[in-house]
Amino acid sequence: MRIRILAFGRGAGTPEQALTLAYLSRLSPRPELVEVTRLPFPPAAPGTLTVVLDERGENWPSAEFARRLARWREAGVRELRFLVGPPDGFDPATRQAAQVRLAFGAQTWPHLLVRAMLAEQLWRASAIAAGHPYHRA
Repeated sequence: MRIRILAFGRGAGTPEQALTLAYLSRLSPRPELVEVTRLPFPPAAPGTLTVVLDERGENWPSAEFARRLARWREAGVRELRFLVGPPDGFDPATRQAAQVRLAFGAQTWPHLLVRAMLAEQLWRASAIAAGHPYHRA
């Protein structure tokens, strides 16, 4: 399953971008980080499951996030894409078109930090799936 993170804005040269890329580099295959500078986000291809990161989304523990990734992979999802939105949030059409809305808690997070948090959770999910002792429930 191909994983793509479509993130609005630019992060090149920032400490948050360095952290994001450090976590992504630990994964194989490596998820792709795509910086989107114009809205709307590109349309999804067939077989793509879209997750928007939105403060009004569901909150999952890391183990549940890992289970969902495994289920999507087993269900034959060809591409999993995560959308990190613009400063004013997602327009209703983008939010509605996504199959999943996911939140990293009730707080509002800087978008560059959300990228890093997502990358860390993808790495943590791979550690959970591998039974690595890094993650402790």
